[in-house]
Order: sequence, then C-alpha cells, then structure tokens
Amino acid sequence: MKKLIYAIAGIAILMGSYGCKEGKPQNAVVEDSVEFLTDTIEAEPDTTIYGRCGEGTTMHMLELLTNEGDTLTLAIPDDSITHVKGGLSVGDRLAVITEAGDAESEAYATNVINLTTLLGKWAALDKTFELQEGGTVVSDVQEPRPITEWKIFNGRFVLSIDTFDIYELGADSLYLENERGIFVYKRVK
Repeated sequence: MKKLIYAIAGIAILMGSYGCKEGKPQNAVVEDSVEFLTDTIEAEPDTTIYGRCGEGTTMHMLELLTNEGDTLTLAIPDDSITHVKGGLSVGDRLAVITEAGDAESEAYATNVINLTTLLGKWAALDKTFELQEGGTVVSDVQEPRPITEWKIFNGRFVLSIDTFDIYELGADSLYLENERGIFVYKRVK
C-alpha cells in the first residue's frame, strides 16, 4: 500500500511541476492527491477479527479466542460450507468476519478463513508460491510484478496488489476468485 501511495504522490508531483493552465498553485495537485489517498485509506478499515479456534467450537458454533484476549461465541449458519474456508480445528489461526444478530439472536460468522490451512506452498500450471507467516510470499516465478506479500483484508485475500475471494480452501486445494475468473492451485508438499 505504501508503494501505491508513493507512486501516486510521485505522479502528482510530476504533474504539478509542469504547472497548471488554470492558474492553480503547483502544490494544489499534490495536496489534492494526498487528501484523496488519506480519505480512501481511512474510509475502509479492516473489520476482520483474528484469533484461534477454541475448544468450544462445534458444527454450528465457533468459539474464537481473539488476538486481543477476548473469547467470542459466534453462530455458524447452516450453509457453513459457504462460510467456513479451510475447516475448523482447535488451535488453528482464523480470520473471521462477523455480523451482529438482532435482539433475539446472537452474532454470527459470515466468513471464516483458516489461516493455518492457507499457509504453505501452492502451485498452478504457470506459478508456484509459498504463503508464510507474517504475510511473506516466496515465489520461484520471475515476473514483472512478483508476488511478495499476502494478507486478509475485510474477509478477502490480498496477494500483493491483487484481491480475491477465497472460493474454496481445502487441505490440498485453493480456489481464488476475482473479476478475471477462478484460479485453481494445489498444495505442493
């Protein structure tokens, strides 16, 4: 994200250095760009809750021991296959998106991603990469835009500058989806 901010700020500075035909001060372009970037970044905070799967987890109930030390009990909807990616095992690290229930029902998990299952080496026909702890990606593919980092942001998987929905995550398969289609990877051992 910092690289994107620096790139846009650099372009704005270059544009501002050539002057503006409307008589606007040269630094106005830079200030407008920085303000736009700040508003965009602050407008969308990460709502993902991170933690570990607790011992009280059942088929329809998730006990989440958050990184902040809280224990949350969240309902898992009946169609949990669409909500839980990578399974639920006690002690596994999870990224969870929740939705508050109404006065009669409890909060529930709308998207659960098992980060422990997600870590590891994945391969497709054209590339192989390894997702490591701390958001690092190791790739053996020489690309103009190499994959170097990953994270979960608002329940979506961000791989360097591309953002995906995790369509499916299993012990040996990973399906990522975005506007360009579904990308299929298998685990490399």
